[in-house]
Amino acid sequence: QVPLVESGGGSVQAGGSLRLSCVAHAYIYRNKCMAWFRQAPGKEREGIVSLYTGSGTVAYAASFEGRFTISHSSSHDLVTNTVSLEITNLKPEDTAMYYCAAKADWVPACSTSRSDYDYWGQGTQVTVSS
Repeated sequence: QVPLVESGGGSVQAGGSLRLSCVAHAYIYRNKCMAWFRQAPGKEREGIVSLYTGSGTVAYAASFEGRFTISHSSSHDLVTNTVSLEITNLKPEDTAMYYCAAKADWVPACSTSRSDYDYWGQGTQVTVSS
């Protein structure tokens, strides 16, 4: 089974909002680091925000504070876990493939460094027109 599945991307006009979702299996969600990344055409994949699911501790990369908001929730049986990323006041430069990622092992602090993450979703495309 695919451990991470993103959804919620689409084509929107500048100024609009989107809510991206990532559904994670319990074995890679519980008490782990998860993060959202994005990769624009011709650019490196960059980290947006990390989340430690055990405590809910969140850390945004500096350039993503303000318009990006991460949240998370779990089903009652903890089988279905969702990590969401809301993006407001979308700009054309936000056009990118957005990825959800999870780290396999526990670490004392989560990061937004691509190399720290072991599991990746297939990505969801966000396209913003001016």
